[in-house]
Amino acid sequence: MTVPPCFSRRLVHGVTALLCAGGIVQAPLAKADPYSLPIATSGPVRSDAPDPMTLSAQQLARQVGYARFTDPNWKVGTVRHMVMFRYTKGSTPAQRAEVTARFMHLAVDSRRMDGMPVVVSVESGFQNSGEGVGNGLQQAFLVTFRSEGDRNYYVGKPVVTDAAFFDPAHEAFKEFSAPYLEKVVVFDYDVAAVTTPQEPGRKKYHTSRR
Repeated sequence: MTVPPCFSRRLVHGVTALLCAGGIVQAPLAKADPYSLPIATSGPVRSDAPDPMTLSAQQLARQVGYARFTDPNWKVGTVRHMVMFRYTKGSTPAQRAEVTARFMHLAVDSRRMDGMPVVVSVESGFQNSGEGVGNGLQQAFLVTFRSEGDRNYYVGKPVVTDAAFFDPAHEAFKEFSAPYLEKVVVFDYDVAAVTTPQEPGRKKYHTSRR
């Protein structure tokens, strides 16, 4: 896939407008180059206790081998990767815009060694719920994959630790963004069921299961 030379510039401009609309920052924001800001030296606080889901995924990856675990045909089906951020109080508007721009650009940058894209799409938006259970989270991203293998290759560490089997673009994003994030929440799921309304006038709803 050929990416137009102006894609990155258009993306950052679009992200800037999105951040302004979300009320998180005021223009002007990020620089035109989405990879222009230096990496800071601290990051979000994480618990040292091993997560059971992480341990389970690590065990499965070792059992089947990284090559199979990250293969694009491993467990084919729509997979959603939800990521939610709370930025540090000291992060600047430009830094937040840069984080957003880099995340959105992973839709283009995340590729396998043969050039095949890993990501189907990346969406982003800002917290605007009035239910009072947002836990201070400010921004969300939704990444869609064609298979668990693509998701596994994209996510990489801490499950996949061999650099030959994870996405260097995503790894670089994690290293860049960590100092500006106070809290990160990640929730992945396979799309197992979808319910959609029927035609107007009908009371039943249709549910499809994978």
